[in-house]
Amino acid sequence: MAGYTILLLLFGVVPVAYALWLSVTNSSGQLVGLGNFTRVFADYRFGSAFAHIGLYLTLWLISLMVLVVTLALMLHGRLKRTSAAVRFICYLPGAFAGASSVLIWLILLDPVASPVGPVLRAVGWHSAAQVVAPENLPVIFTIIAFWTGAGSWIVIMYGALNGIPDEVIEAARIDGAGALQIALRIQVPMLRKWIAYMLILAFAGGAQLFVEPQLVGTASFGQVPDDWSPNQLSYQYAFVAADFNGAAAIAVVLLVLSLGCAAVAVFKAGLFERGHS
Repeated sequence: MAGYTILLLLFGVVPVAYALWLSVTNSSGQLVGLGNFTRVFADYRFGSAFAHIGLYLTLWLISLMVLVVTLALMLHGRLKRTSAAVRFICYLPGAFAGASSVLIWLILLDPVASPVGPVLRAVGWHSAAQVVAPENLPVIFTIIAFWTGAGSWIVIMYGALNGIPDEVIEAARIDGAGALQIALRIQVPMLRKWIAYMLILAFAGGAQLFVEPQLVGTASFGQVPDDWSPNQLSYQYAFVAADFNGAAAIAVVLLVLSLGCAAVAVFKAGLFERGHS
């Protein structure tokens, strides 16, 4: 554990401690208490940025929880013979870097260049600007995130399903349980800890959304504001306004929210309890 501990201290604990210090001091290093937090809370962009990320996270986590578990159950059940090939196909999009995935989707979402352009035009979108309108962004970012990250979670959930004892499933079948009852009453409850683990990491990653809105905003010539997400707003504070203390305050808010939601998931799912549920 020594190597991991050293890396955790250097690239985890120390940066967090430095951000905490910046968030309660000014540019001269003087303590200002909650002054930076009060200042960023009063920024008119703060509320909208967190509202955007809140809607995105809601869509992202619900789709991840429902679709990943459903697809893993399908692969483990009726599609078991072809599951290896399907799991490999599902995992492939995760091999792309985040920026590459966004660029691919920028082409797919352009009605002029996209292979699904007729579908986009059929719903009334005739230009890329109409597709990436601000009101569509939470759904678009959810689709991009699911395409990129869901495959690896399907593989993980499939492995977790393999860990459920066969005798438990056989006993349920003998008692007359069908596939749906087995899934809802046995498999999903026994996946509870894995689902909680997935939601914790997905929340932490989704709350830091930056690349997607940044690239879409650049490609749409400023149609997406450069402070759409909290991470973008923090970037504006740090590298446009040279206000690292305000940027640190936003980062600490994101950290507290992520830790709070993680704590709820851990205790509700009994993540650190031993044995099967």
